Amino acid sequence: MHIKKTLAALAATSLVGAPIVAQAAAAEAARVGSPVGKAEKLQGGWFLPALAIIAIILGIVVLVDDGDDLPTSP
Repeated sequence: MHIKKTLAALAATSLVGAPIVAQAAAAEAARVGSPVGKAEKLQGGWFLPALAIIAIILGIVVLVDDGDDLPTSP
């Protein structure tokens, strides 16, 4: 019975102490910025803008289409 109480007290202490230890560890680590000399070498592409334009045109065509595709012959 004594071991159960000791283990329960140890578990409770670790649950209470974990956030304090984590906060202290985060305060010790200094944030360092990354070098920006070769940050991002983005080049203009044509695929995504072309795909977006095609999607917009197809969306307009679908919205404008009234769905009256029935033949007019009797």
